[in-house]
Amino acid sequence: MAMLKASMKSSYPLPAYSFKVVIGDQQMSFSEVTGFKVEYESVTYSHGLSHLEGDDFYKYRIDKYIPITLKRGTVKGANFLHEWLLDKEKSQRVMEVSLCDEQGVPVVSWSAGKVVAIKLEAANFDANSNDVFVETLEVMAANISVKHHEG
Repeated sequence: MAMLKASMKSSYPLPAYSFKVVIGDQQMSFSEVTGFKVEYESVTYSHGLSHLEGDDFYKYRIDKYIPITLKRGTVKGANFLHEWLLDKEKSQRVMEVSLCDEQGVPVVSWSAGKVVAIKLEAANFDANSNDVFVETLEVMAANISVKHHEG
């Protein structure tokens, strides 16, 4: 029996290559985004009867900054990342990375409420290569959430 298209869409994993990135109010193209994770601080508490009952484990919701790396090909005149890195007054931004379906509609979005650019790195300058020149932006992000869009 053949699967219906809607059933196939809901049961197969999404391809990772179709995503979009919005930093602040600017949508940008990146070839790779790595490091997004939701992580909580935890504490193991040993009380007086721990030897009989075992330790207690507590999870706390603390804004822990994690490193996220974004890579993109360098485009002439596109200096948003460099300006962000140098900006001292409005250095903290909001960032959202959305995994999209075949029409470009967001299906799952990873959001970071507090993002600060800390490093912009150039690719290797190599006269023997004809690869695209890729710059790497490293940010520290906190207040991360995941949203599954209906549709």
